[in-house]
Amino acid sequence: MAELKVAVVPVTAFQQNCTLLWDAETSRAAVVDPGGDVPRILAAIEELGLTVERILLTHGHLDHAGGAAALREALLARLPEGGAIPVEGPDERDRFLLVSLEAQGRGYGMADARSIRPDRWLTEGDAIDLWGHRFEVLHCPGHTPGHIVFIDAPDRFALLGDVLFQGSIGRTDFPYGDHAALISAIQEKLLPLPDDLAFICGHGPGSTIGAERRSNPFLRG
Repeated sequence: MAELKVAVVPVTAFQQNCTLLWDAETSRAAVVDPGGDVPRILAAIEELGLTVERILLTHGHLDHAGGAAALREALLARLPEGGAIPVEGPDERDRFLLVSLEAQGRGYGMADARSIRPDRWLTEGDAIDLWGHRFEVLHCPGHTPGHIVFIDAPDRFALLGDVLFQGSIGRTDFPYGDHAALISAIQEKLLPLPDDLAFICGHGPGSTIGAERRSNPFLRG
């Protein structure tokens, strides 16, 4: 099994960590959470010589999903007729956010944001296979109702979106937010993972499960 390579492209005024994952041997790639600044994402794809095969979304917020439709359109233009680049995730409970991405964009001055309907909703128990690397899907609500995370336990790697950060957790001060559900998801689904499992989060530097279990102030007590 070839090595899985990772690069982070910060996008939008929110400095969201759009993540590129690719197979080191074939350069086949996936893009996770393209929130905007699509030309910047395309430039990174071009520079790395990647062939993008799918787009994955952790949740329906503007800064994570607002550029997905435009990115797919730009990538499809490079493929032969009949080519496909599926958008997969999040859980369908974030549908109301994805259909309102254009309205969200207008509210934040991001006129290029476009609403999108994924080709496949993902639920807990699903898995994404990326060139032999299996990412388990866990539903971790609280920040949004349909937030999911991607866990590659054998390789000790995860993509956690806006659930868990270095020294912090996702915001829950939205009308649909649920602090208790978020804490429960972190404690029951993420903290049991191995200490050395490293993760990329939606904003800022990544961390490990062990480091957050020991020192994250939101998880004490």
